[in-house]
Amino acid sequence: MKRTTLAKKLRIALAVMAFAGCATSFAADSTADAAAAPAAKTQNEMKRQLTREATYMEEQLTLTQEWDKTFPKSDKVNHRKVTFHNRYGITLAADLYEPKRYEGKLAAIAVCGPFGAVKEQAAGLYAQTMAERGFLTIAFDPSFTGESGGQPRYVASPDINTEDFQAAVDFLSVQDNVDPEKIGIIGICGWGGMALNAAAIDTRVKATVASTMYDMTRVTANGYFDAENSEEARYAKRKALNAQRTEDYKKGSYALAGGLPDELPADAPFFVKDYYDYYKTSRGYHPRSLNSNGGWNVTSSLSFLNMPILQYADEIRNAVLILHGEKAHSCYFSRDAYAKLKGDNKELLIIPGAVHTDLYDKTDVIPFDKMTEFFRANLS
Repeated sequence: MKRTTLAKKLRIALAVMAFAGCATSFAADSTADAAAAPAAKTQNEMKRQLTREATYMEEQLTLTQEWDKTFPKSDKVNHRKVTFHNRYGITLAADLYEPKRYEGKLAAIAVCGPFGAVKEQAAGLYAQTMAERGFLTIAFDPSFTGESGGQPRYVASPDINTEDFQAAVDFLSVQDNVDPEKIGIIGICGWGGMALNAAAIDTRVKATVASTMYDMTRVTANGYFDAENSEEARYAKRKALNAQRTEDYKKGSYALAGGLPDELPADAPFFVKDYYDYYKTSRGYHPRSLNSNGGWNVTSSLSFLNMPILQYADEIRNAVLILHGEKAHSCYFSRDAYAKLKGDNKELLIIPGAVHTDLYDKTDVIPFDKMTEFFRANLS
């Protein structure tokens, strides 16, 4: 389906009109003066045409209507599928949850993550649970994944995925039953870092929760625990990834990095066992989940090598709550991110004994009471 970018076309139109205006102003003869009126008419018609063409047409997505989540459906909320688009023209798919009973306009929350998961997994559980507690929520698939649009498939981007959160805020802001001054976001795992990046740029986000977060740019550039934090190590990654780009272009397709193994090696490190227990078993497996299946494109991580997403985290003025398990291999991401934040409306909650994926779906571990208290206080 044809899409038109309003800003780009208007810039071209303005440039054309500016050139036409200059040409007219420098014309000194009566013939040019006589032509000025038709030229102005032509310019106005061009402007009207561009405005008509710029009406955005969302991509028609194929959305599953059956309940295919990894968690039971609640009888306390209404649920429906919705779509919205980001500034890059990509149409995103989401599950919308709202309380069955409410009065007035609702505070709203957009949820995304984990990195390589789909909205039918942890994000949906968070969204449904927060809707049970009185918020209108959406859990969305990021660009290029799940039921959302975007080509090629299975690509992540620190820029576009931050924009995905902002697009979710766009959507929530114009809902008739939402107060646009009461919007928050929740990012899980790799989308915890994206949520902080969105909070740093989007002043409409009044409260942010980052749960069991990863800084995907840091782990890509520096390796786990910053063990590969050297120019030589990064150069080797760049060389390998750019060589893969050439191969992909030759073949006309993108090589997949592979998700988790179908059989867990006996000597697998604990964090791999932790992921396997969620993504590859009935606990959390989903057929559209990248981590449960073929994984991301090999070259997907290239842009993460030199785009640090938490560069301006210290400038976030609105409230932030960071949650992490004490025993999680990834806990250092949350501790270090929290250390960057400023202001008395920031909080780090370390959950005793919890590992990384405990905060994906274990409702007796995920501090929903604390999150509810946090959002009620900061979206009031």
